Amino acid sequence: MQLSARNKKPGGQFFLPKKAFQSAGLFFICLLVMIILIYCPLYPQQETSAATDIEKRLNLIDQQISQLKARLDQEGQKEKSLLSTLEMIRLKRNVLKNEIDSLNLRQKRAASELAGLSKKISANKISLQREKEAVEKTLVTLYKFGRLDFLHFFLRANNLEVFLRESKNLTFLAQYQGEAINSYLNTLKELEKLREEEKQKKAEIDLWLKEAAGKQQSLLEEEKRSQQLLTEIKKNKKTYEQMMVELKSSSDELQRLLKRLQNQEIALPSPFIPLNERKGKLPWPISGRVITKFGPEKNPKFKTTIVNNGLEISPSGQDRMIKAIHGGRVVYADYFQGYGNLLIIDHGLSYYTLYGHCSSFLVKSGEVVQSGQAIALVGDSDSLKGECLYFELRYKTRAIDPLPWLRRR
Repeated sequence: MQLSARNKKPGGQFFLPKKAFQSAGLFFICLLVMIILIYCPLYPQQETSAATDIEKRLNLIDQQISQLKARLDQEGQKEKSLLSTLEMIRLKRNVLKNEIDSLNLRQKRAASELAGLSKKISANKISLQREKEAVEKTLVTLYKFGRLDFLHFFLRANNLEVFLRESKNLTFLAQYQGEAINSYLNTLKELEKLREEEKQKKAEIDLWLKEAAGKQQSLLEEEKRSQQLLTEIKKNKKTYEQMMVELKSSSDELQRLLKRLQNQEIALPSPFIPLNERKGKLPWPISGRVITKFGPEKNPKFKTTIVNNGLEISPSGQDRMIKAIHGGRVVYADYFQGYGNLLIIDHGLSYYTLYGHCSSFLVKSGEVVQSGQAIALVGDSDSLKGECLYFELRYKTRAIDPLPWLRRR
């Protein structure tokens, strides 16, 4: 806007026309409204986003529980063995863990809803106080004009709610100031409704907490059962030998699976680096301590010898991610008795890596993976040594000692 001599006041001061002030004021009002519209919805959106995230996680946990229960039914139909008993205990533990997570999420959702109800109740009380003051002024005014002859009853009443509920002349009052009184009574009903919802929500939270505590106790009992069975296997020679027979049977079944996989042709992305060219330079699938070495292992208690086709690695620190040691295609990702949740990667030229005892998979069968990519999480499925990774390297169907192939550390 240009300032001309017409805008100049005596004394050299400039002034803006009235219309200019009005235009500027309108502009700033519009700007303020836009800012409010843009930024005010942020909090409700955040609350909605958090609620949506909880619902997604609940749906995912419910799916996992259904899958685990289906697996439990399958295991229950199998012939009883030490491995199947261990697997059933593990599945029950995982069901309980997921159910506890689900209950904790439901409790968190209920707590969030309870906080929202508390805010509404606070706002409702403020509105109620304003409306109460308006109704009291109305009653006093009506009394002054001689249209109420029962103010003494109102003064004796404990509060306005008692007066309005017990007054036989409520219809008469509504004729004079229906809007204020009706608004007050509606707000009062809304407050009662909110308080009832708050009470129910608190009862719901108590129920979730009690149920979660019960599940936690059941989980401890299942873990105790698992430890007792593992101790029995380690101490009792007959039980130990029975377990070794079952593991040998699982090893033979795995050998047959690898033969079938070897007959399948897979396509690997180009450019392709053969795994055998990386011998001694391959990364470790997980950082940790080797607790079972490749080759023959003698049991010091029973003086029996078994042959290990791979390594067992106990994870160190908080990292539970299992990573592919080389690029390839996932050709198997499922439960395999004796190895737990087992993942097999075909690296081409008849080289395979196997990752057992996983708690869950991060990739699916048929998926192409890169070297160092996270593929699964460490677990204890069908493990006799607790949480660890069972790792094998195979050429065709022959097991190879993985240590010379992995990077020295």
